[in-house]
Amino acid sequence: MKLRVWHIPQVPMKPFIVEVASVEEGVRVMDALADYDAFQYDNNIKPDYCNANGLEMWDESLTDQDLEEMELTDRWVDWYSECQCYDDPREYIESLKEETTTAA
Repeated sequence: MKLRVWHIPQVPMKPFIVEVASVEEGVRVMDALADYDAFQYDNNIKPDYCNANGLEMWDESLTDQDLEEMELTDRWVDWYSECQCYDDPREYIESLKEETTTAA
């Protein structure tokens, strides 16, 4: 599965995009970018900020008709788990940690 993180350090500018290999890596990158924005603010590098970020996945199952109906220009969509139980990658990672802890 192709994954990428998008990060907007100051809304409404264009997003910075980086491909990642896994959901776990995506969460680490998202957290690092958010922490970096906070660091810059806390150390008076920038006077304020309004950031946003997220994880996207490439969805090959979307048809051209789907793209048109959803008003998409490509097949990058917000990430969700295969079971569709999670749409927040951080919650998903936490659930995996809980499963590992419970199994141990």
